[in-house]
Amino acid sequence: MRIIAGIAKGRTIDAVASSTRPTSDRAREALFSTLASEFGEFEGLHVLDLYAGTGAIALEALSRGASIVHVVEKDESAARAIASNFDNIKSAQFPGTFQLYAMGVHRFLQDKAQHRYHFIYIDPPYDVEDLDVIETLIQLRDGDFLHPQALIAVERNSRVKEISWPDGLEEVRVKKYGQATIFYGVPTLEDGENG
Repeated sequence: MRIIAGIAKGRTIDAVASSTRPTSDRAREALFSTLASEFGEFEGLHVLDLYAGTGAIALEALSRGASIVHVVEKDESAARAIASNFDNIKSAQFPGTFQLYAMGVHRFLQDKAQHRYHFIYIDPPYDVEDLDVIETLIQLRDGDFLHPQALIAVERNSRVKEISWPDGLEEVRVKKYGQATIFYGVPTLEDGENG
């Protein structure tokens, strides 16, 4: 795998075959095309990558100019791979900051947010139950992790036909890429609130 665009374009990202299922290049390219349409420039964006695997999504966002990129991954070998992948590309001298949290997603989300994120990517192993995904979404909502104009992307196996978004979040689009489907959601605007 390689970084698609930005400061570190073309740099290699190593996967951990035994413990991760990297988002395909096609899905990653489409995802970042969606983000570019949604946000325009990446400068100033706060990005949170949950169940990060190789860290490819986070490192791509960093390469494209995101200001804050936080990565959460509890698998030790995957966390080591993320740290190694960052070390391999940090000579590109990114304007943003990168932080790896080697812990479980629910543990990371149990405390009140230190940042509100514009983009949150949730890519749990496909055998993670839908209820776990819903709990993650609830923690993001209740812990004040979401910027008012946040975009959430949840990657699931294409056998999953829908996601039950909790109150306060709503689905805006669904995109299928072979075995993977990405469900996009946003915070529901409160009455009287404008975008």
